[in-house]
Amino acid sequence: MADNNTIKRTEQAELTPAAGVASYEQVQKEHKAYFNIVKKRYLWFALSALLLIPSIISLAVQGLNLGIDFTGGTMLDIQFNQKVTQAQITESLDSVGLTGQVQLSQEDTEALIRTEALDPEKRDALLASIKENAGEFDSEKLGEDLVGPAIGAELRTNAFKALIVATILILAYVTLRFRLIYAIGGIVALAHDILITLGIFSIFQWQVEAAFIAAILTVFGYSINDTVVIYDRMRENEKRLKKRDSYEDMVDKSVWQSMERSVKTSMTVLIALFAIFILGGASTKVFALAMIIGVTTGTYSSIFIASQIVVELRKRFRVNITKKEAQV
Repeated sequence: MADNNTIKRTEQAELTPAAGVASYEQVQKEHKAYFNIVKKRYLWFALSALLLIPSIISLAVQGLNLGIDFTGGTMLDIQFNQKVTQAQITESLDSVGLTGQVQLSQEDTEALIRTEALDPEKRDALLASIKENAGEFDSEKLGEDLVGPAIGAELRTNAFKALIVATILILAYVTLRFRLIYAIGGIVALAHDILITLGIFSIFQWQVEAAFIAAILTVFGYSINDTVVIYDRMRENEKRLKKRDSYEDMVDKSVWQSMERSVKTSMTVLIALFAIFILGGASTKVFALAMIIGVTTGTYSSIFIASQIVVELRKRFRVNITKKEAQV
């Protein structure tokens, strides 16, 4: 025979929001910080607009600060006979009027320098300055690559195509798994996340490298995954929705039932990303920074935008979401 503690735990489990059968009132009592998210949806739309409007304006006016992966440039791989510092390499670049990215490896004895396209005269001046400020290096092992503007343009085109294909596939997936109205909400949330991420990079003119594209595509997958979790809960609760019940309350209940999972998952991801950003090398900082912004906005949009778009579309266009609504 089960003891009293086991019976209590079983009864408590049956009342938890995760079980899917909890009433709206039970969900409200379960969360101490509860407030009605759906009824405040216009506030969330306004907060998003405060970020989206300057982001779009900045993208239109000054665009993105594209690195040499997109615009073309020179990459030098220099192996030194001693340890060097980023400050020494940066000082060498400044002395000949250049800017660029510096990445050290091999216990600070190898430097990877990315800068604008260099003609032979400018290249020789830079190498002479590096030798003067940082010390001797192995000229025979000097690596030099030139990324032409045509390659950069092709990379931009392919990145844009990848985003379009990803959007179409996500739209098709969510439509088939749920309904078109859900897919529209998901795509709006994705556009929201990507525009804000791009906009912040544009506003602060942080340099965009190839790793940034990988981060954007990763944000695509992360954001829609978080949204689908909430959509799944909405679909489960729709099956129990009666004609007299409020659809907005059902969505609000579904969001709160998914809240803890979404927030905890995002926090663990952000902890890892901040560790990469702070402790990682220069080559990983752009990826980590873009991911930090994307994961943050993705979590926000999954909770406060995607499901609210579904509610708003249903209200404005009087869309019948469930078969039960037509039958009851």
